[in-house]
Amino acid sequence: MADIFTKKKRSEIMSKVRNKDSKIEVEFRKKLWKAGFRYLKNSTKYFGKPDIVLPKYKTVIFIDSCFWHGCKKHGSIPETRKKFWTDKIEGNKKRDRKVSLYYKKEGWKIIRIWEHDLKKKGYVFDTKQVICK
Repeated sequence: MADIFTKKKRSEIMSKVRNKDSKIEVEFRKKLWKAGFRYLKNSTKYFGKPDIVLPKYKTVIFIDSCFWHGCKKHGSIPETRKKFWTDKIEGNKKRDRKVSLYYKKEGWKIIRIWEHDLKKKGYVFDTKQVICK
């Protein structure tokens, strides 16, 4: 199936896709800050470039979007260029596992939060850990 947009329009659309400071990330960080947590965001000093690093608590937080990280509930593969997207998303999932294993070996806490969980009402922050209710 051919793309429904021109190459120029598709390029414009894709240029708006951000790998950091998405709306849900910004909202999540505001809540963390308000709860008293101080953090680093998208730090290149840390392996895998976590979305949020809480050095004091040896915790990294990744906010995974349903599309880019292959959510079983909401992730979908586009009909166009299916092999490309399957390989891309599988590569992302493989990298996620590698990064999580690294932090686990280093004794850090890894929190991975799905985009759809943040969109749910009732997301609660505890001072000891971030929990989803």
